[in-house]
Amino acid sequence: MGLDVLLGLQWGDEGKGKIVDVLTPKYDIIARFQGGPNAGHTLEFNGIKHVLHTIPSGIFRENVLNVVGNGVVIDPIIFKNEIDALTKMDVVINDKLFISKKAHLILPTHRLLDAASEKAKGKEKIGSTLKGIGPTYMDKTGRNGLRVGDILSSKFKEKYEKLKNKHIKLLEFQDFEYDLTEMEAEWFKSIEFLKTLNIIDSEHFLNAQLKEGLSILAEGAQGTLLDVDFGTYPYVTSSNTTSSGTSTGLGIAPNKIEKVNGIFKAYVTRVGNGPFPTELTDKVGEDMQKAGHEFGATTGRPRQCGWLDLPALKYAIMINGVTELSMMKADVLSGFDPIKVCTHYKIGDELYDYFPFDICDEEIEPVYIELKGWTEDLTQLDSIDQIPSTLNDFIEFLEHEVETPITIVSVGPNRTQTLLRNK
Repeated sequence: MGLDVLLGLQWGDEGKGKIVDVLTPKYDIIARFQGGPNAGHTLEFNGIKHVLHTIPSGIFRENVLNVVGNGVVIDPIIFKNEIDALTKMDVVINDKLFISKKAHLILPTHRLLDAASEKAKGKEKIGSTLKGIGPTYMDKTGRNGLRVGDILSSKFKEKYEKLKNKHIKLLEFQDFEYDLTEMEAEWFKSIEFLKTLNIIDSEHFLNAQLKEGLSILAEGAQGTLLDVDFGTYPYVTSSNTTSSGTSTGLGIAPNKIEKVNGIFKAYVTRVGNGPFPTELTDKVGEDMQKAGHEFGATTGRPRQCGWLDLPALKYAIMINGVTELSMMKADVLSGFDPIKVCTHYKIGDELYDYFPFDICDEEIEPVYIELKGWTEDLTQLDSIDQIPSTLNDFIEFLEHEVETPITIVSVGPNRTQTLLRNK
């Protein structure tokens, strides 16, 4: 057995958590490889709706191990709250949750720096979730960061004070008021809780499990178009959300990767600022937002909605090496007729069928093809054979355009509302 990867192909919020939950019974281990509590993976089953932020989405399944990899950044307070919520649901944690010693810690001052930075940007802010993600990754690459393994060191408090004081000096240059007292007290309480969990050398653990023949599913957060290298820079996150981030975020070599499952919505959404070529600002966009309940799982902010963007989707499939696709929220488009799909960007007098270097400062006119929609309620379907012919035509059109099979079609938020296609 080897390593499979599951990740988002748009600007996040594609429905990764649901598909990880659906696929988990096929795997022995689910491992998060990047991001932090800025992620929100929503799972719905047995009448329960739950949002995970840092913990892998396989936690609800029995006999499956869950690993928070070295590429993840952890806020101890949010992490503890997340575990507390799971414990109240009688979810077993200690026996199946493991945390990499090399995962970096989000300090209270990281959150303050994040908020101060966004405030200073004014109208040019990037739409940060204000969870301290960016400043934490900055300290990681600047070789100043604190890691989970450091909390076991006798010099931990000394290391913490050194980094905190560095942050306080930076905050002196900002017009920003704050009080660290309460934040620090809760943070250190959560650090003590973190010490009681399974803290491991995750790269050794995961490679040993692969050697023993166990299977691993690497779970990504955010989406490809938010990747710090390949996304719509500077309106991106601070980590590598693409399949290449799996190796650096887990310590598993690229040649161990077998399948890459790319998740995308049948339309597109985006939260926060940044370019969005197919965004709908009319009633169609409003109706799509209402039908899809498009509000951020982490921030609660409304998501902008737009038609499916093929240049962006093809780009994401290419750089991730996607081998199969999962299409989410087909049920939301019921009643929209016609359904539009963007096939090209028009920039000036030129047409682009690919994702160009920069779409932030360009005036882009999306070029659409129209497809016949469907009116049927898809949420009660049990088999892919029951879908309307127009939805089947839509799926086959997309497969032809992106040259990648769509193997899963989601028709609702519940894990049971998942239709499998044999491709």
